[in-house]
Amino acid sequence: MEKTGAEKRSINQMLDHSCQVQRHTNADRGADVYETPACAVEALLRVESIPNVVWEPACGPGAIVRVLRNRGHMVYASDLYDYNCGMPEVDFLTTDLRPPCSCILTNPPYQWAEQFVERALKISPLVIMLMRLAFYESDRRTHILEGRGLARIHCFRKRLPMMHRKDWEGPKANSGMAFAWFVWRQGHEGSTIIDRISWE
Repeated sequence: MEKTGAEKRSINQMLDHSCQVQRHTNADRGADVYETPACAVEALLRVESIPNVVWEPACGPGAIVRVLRNRGHMVYASDLYDYNCGMPEVDFLTTDLRPPCSCILTNPPYQWAEQFVERALKISPLVIMLMRLAFYESDRRTHILEGRGLARIHCFRKRLPMMHRKDWEGPKANSGMAFAWFVWRQGHEGSTIIDRISWE
């Protein structure tokens, strides 16, 4: 039986929802702040040696910053907006700011993730970013995924606890997205190692 236009739209909406396709518009996302669960940062620290001094250029309210500082790291925190954590009004994509550190570690705004990686690779020998695992499959991003020192991808065995936008008051739901830590190390040659880690 031929489906009506309304039925087809409903089916497409369900498919989009299940795949997390355009779940929220840019206007809905606003500043695109999704706080990183502390357990995700702790999991990273179990598998990567992080330098003592780190720059977190999309710090938001400070989820990553707090974990790193609690573990003894010195963290330069900045953000485009003022969340009472670090230096506000610092646009990572255009700033001349260069904190004296050898690692950039962040959960970048999803809509600017590619630009964040491009910028970070130009100014830091070690770049670590929490992103959707699907970031790895793009042909358009070949210039930053191949031949640029992408050493490791630490994919979480289980989906991370849901990262809702800051001040989100809508319904809470489990994330349908797989996340991973992407690690670029200057001088790395050869294949990218992909492993599975646990946040529990």
